[in-house]
Amino acid sequence: MGAVAADVEALKQDTRGAWSRGDYGELAKLFEGAAGELLDACAISAGQEVVDVGAGNGNLAVLAAREGASVVACDLTPTMVELGRARTAAEGLAVEWLVADAEQLPFEDARFDCAGSVFGAMFAPRPERAAAELLRVVRPGGTVGMASWTPESYQGQSFAIGRRHMPQGADLAISTDWGDEAIARSRFESLGARVEARRRSVPFRFESPAAMSSFFARNAGPVVAAREAMSPERYRQMAEETKRLAAGRNRATDGSMAIDVDYLLVVARKRG
Repeated sequence: MGAVAADVEALKQDTRGAWSRGDYGELAKLFEGAAGELLDACAISAGQEVVDVGAGNGNLAVLAAREGASVVACDLTPTMVELGRARTAAEGLAVEWLVADAEQLPFEDARFDCAGSVFGAMFAPRPERAAAELLRVVRPGGTVGMASWTPESYQGQSFAIGRRHMPQGADLAISTDWGDEAIARSRFESLGARVEARRRSVPFRFESPAAMSSFFARNAGPVVAAREAMSPERYRQMAEETKRLAAGRNRATDGSMAIDVDYLLVVARKRG
């Protein structure tokens, strides 16, 4: 196995472990608005076949199923699939769940009307493979929708802080490159798709800076995993940098936290 392939497999294993920690159900509530934006942008409706890739606990899958679409949801992390299956079952929604890799989707060509991913497929370490797979599984005239954090957003910059303290393989892509419109366009247009892109944001609202810090330390799996893996001093340094970043983005003046976090919404339409 080559060095890059080994780095990819190690990163995927780390991803599974990290997202098995924390309480993703609480975290996912912050992102529900982006799932609604993607649903509308891709015009997902009753009678369509839809796959939610890197689904987490199913924000997009839930909305698509409520619209009357036939929905499959998949995630790299088995814990996410378990959470999503329990969520959709509790709501009485007929969503098929399975463990799957965005770089190697286990679906036949041209099966779906839409393949969507809300802050999921952006983390695939080989983005060109993920883009090709997302387009492969949609029908001609169908859409691929992706919501991805922009590099300069609060999330993008917090990820950059994490990379400085816990570097990944040198040849692996940076996830927030998907939030750069020129890069996202080139990845899909090189595969023959027609691309539309727009910036949107999701609101992070907390009663105080301490409440926000505690929320992510408790619920964000990668933050929990970092705390377990790093020395206390190293983790403290990373946490302090993240707090300074949040303070600099805070729009509230009453002691609370109010940050609007930008993401890029891309809709790629597969040519016939």
